[in-house]
Amino acid sequence: MTFIPYLYFDGSSEAAMDFYAETFDADEVVKMRFKEAPPDIGMEQSDKIMYSHIKKGDWLLMSNDMAEGMPYQPQAGVSVAHHAKSVEEAKACYDKLCDGGMVIMPFEKQFFSAGFGMCKDKFGTHWMIMVADETS
Repeated sequence: MTFIPYLYFDGSSEAAMDFYAETFDADEVVKMRFKEAPPDIGMEQSDKIMYSHIKKGDWLLMSNDMAEGMPYQPQAGVSVAHHAKSVEEAKACYDKLCDGGMVIMPFEKQFFSAGFGMCKDKFGTHWMIMVADETS
């Protein structure tokens, strides 16, 4: 069993997922727009993202823009956790995510990790970036 984070945006899904793909060096980026849905099913026919995912190795991050008329609530009360393989990789990801966003907890060594930090990026997504192996 696995859990896959699914993020909702209010028109910024494409920009956010492109940013995350670059930040995490994604192997795969998939985007499907509302206008690609069959017109006879009654969905809006816009350029907004109906479904998107990025993939890196065996992990996946998914998202979409809220459909027309659906209420949007900014992300709160949850963070996406990312375990990097090294302090350098973790710090680089953390720094990119903080650019234009907000530091919640500076990236530094913790008793449970060689590097850990928390932030909210410019798209409103909360992140916990850490080193997977304490010995890194």
